[in-house]
Amino acid sequence: MEAGEIEALFTRGDGQYLFARWGRPIVPVVFGVDDASLSVFKGAFEAVVVLAGHKMAETDPELGANLMVFAFREWGELLEVPDLGRLVPELPALVARLEAAGANQYRIFRFDRDGSIKAAFVFLKMDAALAAMEAETLALAQAVQTVVLWSDRAFDGSSPLARVGEMVILRPEIGAVIRAGYDPVLPVMARDASHALRLAARVRVGLG
Repeated sequence: MEAGEIEALFTRGDGQYLFARWGRPIVPVVFGVDDASLSVFKGAFEAVVVLAGHKMAETDPELGANLMVFAFREWGELLEVPDLGRLVPELPALVARLEAAGANQYRIFRFDRDGSIKAAFVFLKMDAALAAMEAETLALAQAVQTVVLWSDRAFDGSSPLARVGEMVILRPEIGAVIRAGYDPVLPVMARDASHALRLAARVRVGLG
């Protein structure tokens, strides 16, 4: 990928460049799925974390779990989750906004003092479109979209995944961007678009 393409992946709708990666080990927990799907989700998160060269853990000393995935049928169900309103400020207003927009997924990130990702909340309203997806595809897509802070429009009209025969895989160029973003030489958070040039240099080496 060229630097301009990478820059677009982290340039938000307001025109600002913003990249962030996890600074602490990822501790995922998934609510609202059966045991078979739970193992699929955890496997997808583990695979993407390994790809990034990052770490997972059994518990976060401050938060317990720091990557929470909620699957449900109606947005209003979130209002019934104990203590979720404490973790997600203005939850009723958010639910009303997502209902009005007809959204079927939403992600919220929290950050540590150094700008690295501290926690993420993934909300999946299992409408007909999401319910029709294979669990492996849905899980991999969520793992990819939470391992770094992508632009809010990074995958508009496209997907980070690709189908190869019967398999759905992470697009190699997107995987290379993730690996490059976790290079320990690079900052955990960047607001300057020159960061995309540094990512591009590493992507070229990784795919070369």
